[in-house]
Parts: sequence; structure tokens; C-alpha cells
Amino acid sequence: MQGVKTYQEKLFHSFQLSDRIPEDNFYRRLKGILDLDFLYELTSPYYGYTGQKGIDPVVFFKLCLVGYLENLISDRKLISHCSLRLDILYFINYDIDESLPWHSTISRTRQLFPESVFEEVFTRILHSCIQQGMVSGHTQVMDSAPVKPESLTIQVNSP
Repeated sequence: MQGVKTYQEKLFHSFQLSDRIPEDNFYRRLKGILDLDFLYELTSPYYGYTGQKGIDPVVFFKLCLVGYLENLISDRKLISHCSLRLDILYFINYDIDESLPWHSTISRTRQLFPESVFEEVFTRILHSCIQQGMVSGHTQVMDSAPVKPESLTIQVNSP
């Protein structure tokens, strides 16, 4: 007999996001090794003391990293993409029923920090990934062209 699947929304759910993300998932592994707590001190001079709270700088930089890794240059597309991916929600510490920041908040926050902050964050993330073995260094790809590692020089300063 042919079955027919019907959808009935539940009023209550028993759902734990971490149970749905495989142990070998890239964003789960990255979350496990990436400690961005230094961002609170690094970015505090750029926030005021009055008004509404801004976006958590750790969430902001994780969203920037996701945008880079997923090749998303539009903040609208970034937020839309992240809202559909359970592994990314887990990575940025959002639950499935939490609203992500508005795309315009991402744009305004990006303008808040100088280039030196972005460079320091990038350097620390790269260094952390190298230390944890997530970056092997045997092949570098630039614009989809394989380049031998000997021809590249990457300087990584320890944080």
C-alpha cells in the first residue's frame, strides 16, 4: 500500500542542536578549537557605553569567517544562508528559534572596526588552525590555481 507523508507541526519539541551536528563536521571542529574571547578586550574601545547593546563581537567575526569560507559577499545572503544551516547556527552559538542579527547590523559593525582589528583576528585564527592541524600547508590554492607551497611565504605572528 502506498504511504502518504503528512506534516503536522508540533507545539513542543525536544531538540538539541549539538546532537544534529556530526563530530567530524568542519564548523563543529572549528568551534572546538577557536577561542575568540580575546575579541571582547580587542574591540571594547570601539563600543559606546550608552544605548542598545551591539552585536557580540565573537558572533560578528564568526559570521565574517563563515561569509569568507562560504564565499558569500552579501550580508543579506550571509544571514539567509546561516539561518538555514544547523552546523553554522551551532558554530555561532545560536539556537534554531533565535533570530540572527539583521544584515544591516553586520554592515554597520564591519564599518566600526579598523583594518588592524581584522588583520589581528585573521592572524590569530590562522595561527590557531595551524596549531590544531586544520591547515596542512601541502597545497595552496589561489583563484582556483594550485600553487606549490615553496613559492608562497605566509608570515604568522604568534598572538
